[in-house]
Amino acid sequence: MNNDRMQGSWEQVKGNVQKMWGKLTNDDLDVIEGDRKLLAGKIQERYGIAQDEADKQIDEWNRRH
Repeated sequence: MNNDRMQGSWEQVKGNVQKMWGKLTNDDLDVIEGDRKLLAGKIQERYGIAQDEADKQIDEWNRRH
C-alpha cells in the first residue's frame, strides 16, 4: 500500500494497524493520519527499533492487507 492509498483509506485500516502495533495509541493514530513515515517513526519510538526494521514491518503488514 503506497502512502497516498494508505492516507486515503486510513480510517478503514487504522484498526488493523493498532492490532499489529498495539503500543500505538489512538492519539498516535490521529497524528499519523496514514502517513507512512510518521507511522514508521511512531513504531520506532514505541518499540525501540531501528528505522529499517520499522519499514520492514510495515512492508510485511502491507503485503498481508
